[in-house]
Amino acid sequence: MSTDFDYLSTAHVGEREMALDGTNISYHRERVEAWERGERIAPIFLDIAWTRKCQAACSFCYAMAQASEGGIITREHAMNFLDDAAEIGVLAMHYISDGESTMVPWYADAVEHATDLGIAIGAGTNGIATTKPVLERILPRLMSFRVNFSAGEKKRYAEIMGLKQAVYDIVIENIRTAVELVRGNGWPCIINMNLVCDPRDSDQLLPFARLAKELGVHYGIVKQCAVDPDGVLDVDYKGYAAIEETLRECEALSDETTKIVIKWNKIRHAGIRQYSRCLGPPFALQMSGNGLIAPCGPLFNEKYRAFHIGNITTERFRDIFASERYWEVMRYLASDEFDPRKRCPSDCMQNISNDWLFRYLEGKVTFPITPAPANVNFLA
Repeated sequence: MSTDFDYLSTAHVGEREMALDGTNISYHRERVEAWERGERIAPIFLDIAWTRKCQAACSFCYAMAQASEGGIITREHAMNFLDDAAEIGVLAMHYISDGESTMVPWYADAVEHATDLGIAIGAGTNGIATTKPVLERILPRLMSFRVNFSAGEKKRYAEIMGLKQAVYDIVIENIRTAVELVRGNGWPCIINMNLVCDPRDSDQLLPFARLAKELGVHYGIVKQCAVDPDGVLDVDYKGYAAIEETLRECEALSDETTKIVIKWNKIRHAGIRQYSRCLGPPFALQMSGNGLIAPCGPLFNEKYRAFHIGNITTERFRDIFASERYWEVMRYLASDEFDPRKRCPSDCMQNISNDWLFRYLEGKVTFPITPAPANVNFLA
């Protein structure tokens, strides 16, 4: 198997091109070169949650391995955080991370405020609380709307996602409404359905792909299941080879309305790292739903406290960014003292960006001349 990533992997629906299985970091030449010169750059992208609560209990949920100390993010904390992020130069955020952010009563406010500040927002949700009034507020503002829907059949959906079967119909109706609103109004938001694939649940791949097509979403995405170092999630990556034919069948169902996208980069590389330093965190950070800022989600757990940078429930993000603690962690991760091949779980949000940055410093890759995809400011 090749050890090279397809960094610029994109998919089209009509005239839209989106990077869904690579990294967009190479399109940010100005910030990469400033980082190379040793300047203190603002992150391009943040993956965040407004709460750690969730109505579901998905069998593959990485949040089970992310328990940490923190607070409760209030509306005031959130708005201050967004103000600070825009002020320092953050370009995009995903509202995903380790909780179901739609459970906070000011969720739509947070979408509207961020986009008013010029921050591009992508939303990830289980779709339970995204009723039509919520969708009418957020969809005109969003770059993408992703519903985590890791099955195609009602009974198996309930089993895999830890929900009652009746929820299946609620979420299907909310997805259908989202598609009708976006396509009917010509809004630029991309509607995705996202299946986290444990090879043991491969019976749901084709039903999922057919359902995504029936609902008319832009993309039905199949991605790998993360594996944590303590074995809370015990997925065997060798199992993906056994289901490759089924994954190909899903992919072949694509048409001009709905593309079925398999995250081959992640699946084939099994999260194995080819680089010896962690260079990505200055460009992309994660925030837990308890307000904790860390280099990546796998380091949220309390036992990785040495890598915790700050918490927005006790201090302003602009002050966290300016602190010596922030840059001390960044320097250590990028040093020869920290080898992610030995000290990190098999995969993380920055994995492909890390690989590109490492090869960039070695002179093996450079900046592309191809046009940037629509979601250029989203690094993961």
